Amino acid sequence: MANILIVDDSRTSRRILRGILESDGHTIICEAVNGQEGYDMYKEHKPDLVTMDITMPVMSGVEALKKIKAEFPDAKVVMISAAGQQHNMIEAVQSGASEFIAKPFDADEIKRIVKSIVEA
Repeated sequence: MANILIVDDSRTSRRILRGILESDGHTIICEAVNGQEGYDMYKEHKPDLVTMDITMPVMSGVEALKKIKAEFPDAKVVMISAAGQQHNMIEAVQSGASEFIAKPFDADEIKRIVKSIVEA
């Protein structure tokens, strides 16, 4: 299964995602609380997949996505978005996001999306 980096400033969101992904056989290799930390951890650990919240302090998820994709064009990044972030989702797609997951989380949808990206 995949080695995954979770980037989200919400401890609750990280915990929920970790539970869903680990129950599906994936390994969470690290977690980050903002986009800059996520970018730094991506460079260090080179995970198979990243889940990236859009709205975070220090550096947004979209900015972190752009930095990761500029340096690692094959990176697989799934953006996490709350309702009402349509403009951010469009920018993320244009910047190379693999897919989107909406909050509140749907476990079956997350498992399906991650599986489709990992097996691609």
